[in-house]
Amino acid sequence: MTISAAELDRVDVETPQGRSGTLQHASGDYLFTCSPDATPAADISLTMPHRAAQYVSRDLHPIFQMNLPEGYVLEQLRQRFAKASTLNPMLLLALTGRESAIGRVSVTTPAVASEPGRGERLQEILAWDGAEDLFAELADRYLLRSGVSGVQPKLLVPEAIDATSSTARASLMTSELIVKSGGEDFPGLAVNEYICMSIAREAGISVPEFHLSQNRKLFVMRRFDRTAEGASLGFEDMAVLMGLSAANKYDASYERIAKAIRVYCSPEQQPGALAQLFDQVVLSCLVGNGDAHLKNFGVVYGHPHDGSVRLAPAYDIINTTAYIPEDGLALLLNGSKSLFAARANLQPLAERCMIRNPQARVALLVDAVQTILARERDLLATEPHLEPAIRGCLDRFAAKPRIRLPS
Repeated sequence: MTISAAELDRVDVETPQGRSGTLQHASGDYLFTCSPDATPAADISLTMPHRAAQYVSRDLHPIFQMNLPEGYVLEQLRQRFAKASTLNPMLLLALTGRESAIGRVSVTTPAVASEPGRGERLQEILAWDGAEDLFAELADRYLLRSGVSGVQPKLLVPEAIDATSSTARASLMTSELIVKSGGEDFPGLAVNEYICMSIAREAGISVPEFHLSQNRKLFVMRRFDRTAEGASLGFEDMAVLMGLSAANKYDASYERIAKAIRVYCSPEQQPGALAQLFDQVVLSCLVGNGDAHLKNFGVVYGHPHDGSVRLAPAYDIINTTAYIPEDGLALLLNGSKSLFAARANLQPLAERCMIRNPQARVALLVDAVQTILARERDLLATEPHLEPAIRGCLDRFAAKPRIRLPS
């Protein structure tokens, strides 16, 4: 596929609620123009309501940056297009920002054709025991439809549903999976994420459906930005809501996320969203998650004006101290990124999140960590570096005054 720069000066932007507008790159600026006949429901972002004036930005607007590939996927795309085209932001957006991208905003251009893919059965992914690298094979099939950000190797894979099954429904034919691999740089990352997400689920934090492959190489999560009928839900990460580029995903605080929740979440959703934020930050401290940055928190909704804006389920929770022993928090907490001092810095966040009894919430989360570490002892034994890393963070947190671990 060879694409000229001229063909990618402009892309059409759509949502399930209709055509939204056009995005152009001209004279060094990115220009988004709302379609004159677009309805408010077709707004592309909570931060970009319909207006006559163009939205002008020197960099790609945050809502379009949100799903641009990073890390493994970006490198694979560079290799694939090395002899054909220059991978500028508009081309990356055209390749990965189509209807399969995370959220409800899609871009189209005649220069790039859609590639739906054949689909894969979840149970076959989980049971794979062949000599070939299944993730590499999936990347070969689905690289050009993986509109999801993150440095970790991850792909958006359509799920094939057996239409003859007594439990299958035609509406589920559009179901999709996020398939992740740790690669050689982060050994045991799939087990790591499975353990940490299991702790979140045990603590009652909302999480998507997730699985660990039998060979422990892949972490598979069902997309949470789709309804049971396969309809697209809006999703915006906190970097988008704060008007920040993806490069600035570490340049904020957890208190600022609490403020964004108050601004953007629907009133009836705010108490639950603030409570979940507090729990996720505490959990990051307990398990040593130094990668809970702005792009790992977000909101979901039907469309920007339907009153359904709520905090997205927790995702991308891992222990990072197994790989970076002196790692700290990704964002500021009461002005500090220290994991060691995190417990002492939680009280201001608890007040912002209206948590009446933060000690009880912390105790519940500590208990969830200990429960999963005991329950998954055999699995943890396959990655012997992981449990000591988590317990080290847990012990440091518990050593602070007024925190007593459940027996």
